[in-house]
Amino acid sequence: MYINDTHIGFFIAAAILGLFVGQFVDWLNERLPEYKKIFTREIFKQYKYKFKPNYILMLINAVIYVALVYRYGIQDTFIGNLNLIKYSLLTPMLLSAFVIDYRLQIIPNRLNLAMFEVGIVIAFLYGISNVAITIDLLLGMLLGAGIFLAITVIGSLIYRKETLGLGDVKLMGALGLYFGVASIGLISMMSFLIGAVIGVILIVTKIRKSDEYIPFGPFIVISTFISMFVPFNLLANTLMTIFTLGMFKR
Repeated sequence: MYINDTHIGFFIAAAILGLFVGQFVDWLNERLPEYKKIFTREIFKQYKYKFKPNYILMLINAVIYVALVYRYGIQDTFIGNLNLIKYSLLTPMLLSAFVIDYRLQIIPNRLNLAMFEVGIVIAFLYGISNVAITIDLLLGMLLGAGIFLAITVIGSLIYRKETLGLGDVKLMGALGLYFGVASIGLISMMSFLIGAVIGVILIVTKIRKSDEYIPFGPFIVISTFISMFVPFNLLANTLMTIFTLGMFKR
């Protein structure tokens, strides 16, 4: 049986793998903020004597993995599967960044560094078939970090306080290695749009005060997942229509 030209067995395998990886994300969320080792014997003791499955993270990760297989399929070559591979590796790190930043208002350096290291490897693997892709991904890294660094510096000068954390700057730089110049620009725009809408809702409903800090990492993560699944042209046209108040038509 095939779904979208992909054998159903791949979907089942993706779901099962997603469940295990989702639970591993829960482990990351406990260890990273406390600067503890990730790969240690403690993980076996932890899950042998007091295993507490995080069903929410397991389900979310499994659904995303299945959706990635549906979106990108299984190709005949390694290079052809790089999109599926890189997003499968990126997904648990993004979920961890979302949870930790939401809870503690930080994105651990080790997490950003891991995204960067994996992204660098992926970028150069693309160079095996097309050097232009590698160049675009490297420029995406510079653009992603540059946009958010500029906003951080300018915001600090104007408001005399931190507007965006350096963790967000590092996160956007790392994500540029996965998406390239054009897509990281869309992710930036989408992050501010989603952040503005949710921020207004939180303030109007008095869940947050107007002067209370709202972590920006979750907005970046949501925007990144949207970019994984929505075709570039559709996403670009939609954002341009929103930001130009309908004056942009294509």
